Amino acid sequence: MRTLTSYLLIFFSVFIFSNSCTVQKSPVSGNKRAYAYSWEEEVQIGKDVDNQIIAQYGLYQDENLSEYVKNLSEEILANSHMRREDTPQKYSETEFTFRVLDSPVVNAFALPGGYVYVTRGLIAHLENEAQLAVVIGHEIGHVAARHASQRGLTQTIGQVVAVGGAILGQEFLGMSGENLLALSSQAAQLLFLSYSRENERESDELGVEYAAKTGYAAAEGAEFFNSLKRISENSNQSLPTFLSSHPDPGEREQTIPRKAEQWAEEGYEQTIYDAEEYMSQLNGIVYGNNPRQGFSEDGMFYHPDLEFQFPVPESWQVINQAQQVALVSPEQNAVMIFQIDSEASNPEQAVRNFLSNNELQAETQRSTQSSGQWNAYVANTTAQGEQQDLGVYVYAVEFGGNIYRFINYSSADQYSTFEPDFEETTTEFDRLTDQQILNINPVRLSVIQTDRRARFSDLLPSSLPMDIQPEEIAILNQVQLDEMIEAGTTIKIPTQ
Repeated sequence: MRTLTSYLLIFFSVFIFSNSCTVQKSPVSGNKRAYAYSWEEEVQIGKDVDNQIIAQYGLYQDENLSEYVKNLSEEILANSHMRREDTPQKYSETEFTFRVLDSPVVNAFALPGGYVYVTRGLIAHLENEAQLAVVIGHEIGHVAARHASQRGLTQTIGQVVAVGGAILGQEFLGMSGENLLALSSQAAQLLFLSYSRENERESDELGVEYAAKTGYAAAEGAEFFNSLKRISENSNQSLPTFLSSHPDPGEREQTIPRKAEQWAEEGYEQTIYDAEEYMSQLNGIVYGNNPRQGFSEDGMFYHPDLEFQFPVPESWQVINQAQQVALVSPEQNAVMIFQIDSEASNPEQAVRNFLSNNELQAETQRSTQSSGQWNAYVANTTAQGEQQDLGVYVYAVEFGGNIYRFINYSSADQYSTFEPDFEETTTEFDRLTDQQILNINPVRLSVIQTDRRARFSDLLPSSLPMDIQPEEIAILNQVQLDEMIEAGTTIKIPTQ
């Protein structure tokens, strides 16, 4: 439960930003303008939501890589509008936080007040420090231009974007998208705020400027945006969240080098690529979903690190998150949410606490066992919803020093249809004993130098792990499958 699946799940969440506004000076333009929040409020919002982001995605556990990204980011920040001689003190003294998230999705985003995130999936798809510098600069640009606070004055509908495979509406049987994903409404409002294309173009320009003034070859940023376009085309999905409201990638391939050239004409040498150092950081990085943090296969969900398993009903969608696992029925009319209950000391307390906290009365409840040996407790109840009543099945089980809780529900009139699925999944929760699964390792990138001149496709191993396709690896290396690769070229190959 410490990672996310690699498909996109979009929940539409309607929200209203604060009606109040404040007039303050922009760090970028120096002019006064209206914002939805004061800078002090933005800093506090970022601090509050940061904890939820860590819980939602998880941090990638590689101290060297995290420090590497932080140091590079601080260099870019030093050349941004947040750190200049004429920058107002409240901005220049704001501490920024840079994090690497444990997600395979190619993504980067920022929170108000100085919180910038990149995923390991994004890092794996870059070729050098210069490309990362432009991405980091772009996100710093969002913070410096205070785009979230600008949009907060007018935007009342935001997209809550998380990782998964189905598309649900604003409410899922009475449970909002952000609740299903364990996000607060504030996180939903600000983390997944949809910027305007004007905002995105400004951040593109700022990203190029900050990278160029740090000495990086800022035109390299165009290569990364071309990769994003190829990822979208290869997966037959919409653009990754990093591009959800951004200008067309083809446009950026032209504008980014042009903006970089303008800064070169002003005397800013852009000579830093640092491909060798960057590639050394990628050697061994986890690629794709990490099966040790949970995966589904052949009708079962397995968690090798926590050594448990439970069945998944046929055709149900599995959404594996850092905090929970959600199972969604094919018609999206029933859901099971599986979490660790860190507050309860036993299964009965976990069930009773849930009922009490939600002001529900159990219609039936009893002690039981999962797979005939793990102490468990179950209750059934009906919850009143605004549009329909819900049939709710709450089940908790004690295993491996943890209390695990399932919250399963459907509309009350369909509850009898789904109750057998609820019972099978919960009562067959069991210890994972398959040694092959217990010993499974994630796919990692191996950085190698080619020993001959050949087409890229000919340099790939005869079989790739985890159903990875050759085109994916070509995109990962920012080359074409039929492209001739010179001897001595550094490439990334997934291994397991």
